[in-house]
Amino acid sequence: MKILGLYFAVLSSIGILTCAAQQCGRQQLQNRIVGGYDAEEGAWPWQVDIQTRRDRHVCGGTLIAEQWVLSAAHCFPNPNDISEYIIYIGRHQLNGWNPFETSRRIQRVVIPSEYVDPQEGDDIALVQLNSEVTWSDRIQPICLPGANTLFPSGMRCTITGWGDIRDGVSLQGAGTLQQVTVPIIGQSNCQSMYNTNANPNDPVDILSDMICAGYQAGGKDSCQGDSGGPLVCPMVNGTWVQAGIVSFGLGCAQPNRPGVYSKVSAFSGFIQRTIPTLRLYGSGARIYGGAATVLASILTLLIVTHVLR
Repeated sequence: MKILGLYFAVLSSIGILTCAAQQCGRQQLQNRIVGGYDAEEGAWPWQVDIQTRRDRHVCGGTLIAEQWVLSAAHCFPNPNDISEYIIYIGRHQLNGWNPFETSRRIQRVVIPSEYVDPQEGDDIALVQLNSEVTWSDRIQPICLPGANTLFPSGMRCTITGWGDIRDGVSLQGAGTLQQVTVPIIGQSNCQSMYNTNANPNDPVDILSDMICAGYQAGGKDSCQGDSGGPLVCPMVNGTWVQAGIVSFGLGCAQPNRPGVYSKVSAFSGFIQRTIPTLRLYGSGARIYGGAATVLASILTLLIVTHVLR
């Protein structure tokens, strides 16, 4: 009996039976973006809307902890002047009724000291809210990847946002959150696309802290107003992890011009220095999916062997 108790204690300590922290990257409810469609209410519970006090949508973002939001540095041209911003959490429609939403003001914005312009990289912002949010079915955090988490070429991921549905055409009507699924594009292929019919006076370099997603033929993409929002990917165990932050592109959904995103895994050190308590997916702080199952089976076998002696 003592051995059995120890067994459960071990499983609990590694997070197989219980986990003291809020579980990230899980859609609690299972029931524009260019080329996308309306998202189900509550389908993307980490999506936030960043506005100014003049009720103007500025950018998207994602909830990553009770008091922290992830977005893009270019959404905050003066990170020391944050008095005009309001962040809406649990929102589904820009112009409609959102019975489950809550709002927060910003306490501070942290961006890399090297940031200058999205095309030069370091386009990431960590936004601290003025108070914590309460988790619910419609308000949940997204998982952030550790430095070694891979998002291979061809992996199908989802962009969400309230941005333009075409170049210069804003989201109409109630302004329902849009979503679109696009494949990851490898860095070298993305660079080759941007080298096609490139403007020699305005070259685009796909840097190591960037990740691309979309189609060579165009047609589906993020657009103006989606900046700061997420590119999220489903892992093998059903957990959604944020691979990218909407950063920049040349036009929207144009051929050979896929969306370019800040590569979240490239900023794992910056994120953990700013939010030391945040645990990253694949960083070893937790055991996920198949690894947890294998370990549990090994422990079970050892216990049974011991009892039968």
